[in-house]
Amino acid sequence: MQKLFQRLSKFISPNKLAKWMMRFSPMYKRSTGRITYISDDFTEINIEIKLSYKNRNIAGVIFGGSLFAATDPIFMIQLMQMLGSRYIVWDRAAEIKYKRPATPAAYAKFILTKEDLEKIIQEVNKNGETNIEKTVHLTSKDGNTIFAEVTKTMYIADKGFYKKKIAAKSK
Repeated sequence: MQKLFQRLSKFISPNKLAKWMMRFSPMYKRSTGRITYISDDFTEINIEIKLSYKNRNIAGVIFGGSLFAATDPIFMIQLMQMLGSRYIVWDRAAEIKYKRPATPAAYAKFILTKEDLEKIIQEVNKNGETNIEKTVHLTSKDGNTIFAEVTKTMYIADKGFYKKKIAAKSK
């Protein structure tokens, strides 16, 4: 998938290509989430999860698993695009806290600032690797009602450092 993305990004802007690929990606489509916006520099990605027959639970609201699945890959995608191929990015942990039932739709804005990026790069340059934690809220369209809070922990490492670390573990 990454090789296809690299080739196609020569002809289509990376943010538009990522939005298109996620829209048609079978694993993301199953989450019932839809990416509605990606900034040119990937510092912001917005998603929408509409209530439908595919994600309606027994209580008639959006199934919690759909809320969680729709948020799962976003921070990792942002970091991979913003940091580039010199770095390894993995999801390390995730937690969701449900606040109230989600209906008729839930929205989330994933924000990574330039300061976040600078801090990550400094930590990786100093230690070879780092873990960061980011939180996103799933809200109503106006943002006034919070349905759930998702906290993701991501592991970021220099690719050379990571390869040496893996090689040492396999001995």
